[in-house]
Amino acid sequence: MLNLIKGAIIGIALVIPGLSGSIFAVVVGLYDRLLAAVNHFRDDPRRHARFLAPVGLGAVVGILLSTKAVLVLTARWPLASYGFFIGLVLGIGPYVWRKIRQVPFRPAYLALPVIGFGAIYGLAKLGGTDPENLIALTQLSSLGDGATMVFAGAFSVALMAIPGISGSIMLMVIDQYGTVYNAVSQLGTAARALLAGDMAGLQHALGAVALLLPFMLGAAVGLLLIAKLMEWLLARYEAQVYYAVIGIVLAAVVILVETGLLPYWPATVLAPAALVLLSVIVGVAATLFLDKPSD
Repeated sequence: MLNLIKGAIIGIALVIPGLSGSIFAVVVGLYDRLLAAVNHFRDDPRRHARFLAPVGLGAVVGILLSTKAVLVLTARWPLASYGFFIGLVLGIGPYVWRKIRQVPFRPAYLALPVIGFGAIYGLAKLGGTDPENLIALTQLSSLGDGATMVFAGAFSVALMAIPGISGSIMLMVIDQYGTVYNAVSQLGTAARALLAGDMAGLQHALGAVALLLPFMLGAAVGLLLIAKLMEWLLARYEAQVYYAVIGIVLAAVVILVETGLLPYWPATVLAPAALVLLSVIVGVAATLFLDKPSD
């Protein structure tokens, strides 16, 4: 039961842009065990399955309970919402600082944040800067749509396995955040249509839900590819990994400003600036309160 609750906390974190599900896995004491269970599943399938099943189920429950609310908030109150998300990202700073202090500083390490920033921001520019509540795909209607979702799953899940990296932000980078979470929200719509006997509504909802199948396939591939690499890197070069995370976090902040604040910024500056600043402070405080890792 406890692992189910912990999984639900991780699932909610996966939905909120800027919040890292992997950080929350560290917070609740599951990150190392999750990596080990994925990497060594074949060594003892029954034992690892007993551990992974409640965590995975809890994550699904957390995602389903929070998805619709997050989409509504970003659509109706973008300045406050994205200010809060920026604060969540910036609040990871003390955690990253503790990690990079594990090794003596070397000037060569300064290249790592630059590489991290360039990689993520470059991908964001390739993806465009449309508002992130945009639903790029509403139905699975072609092989191209399927390939897009496979890539989205592999890309976001592979990077979110790095503590501090938000899978939601990675979906925003490739303009698929709205697509994925709209598809998740359509699960409820499909259930209601089925109970009401609305076959046309059910068919339409299932067309969106179908986008999750190639996404989950890509997610599984991304997780399998990155889990062993992360286990190896964090065992040997943890501090260096977090130097690169600095650049990724800064890129995430810039992306959130460009996609969530600037498109909605009104002509009058003072009131929205105060609102955004307050939201950022609340977001930083939330991360500092919730994301205290147990080293």
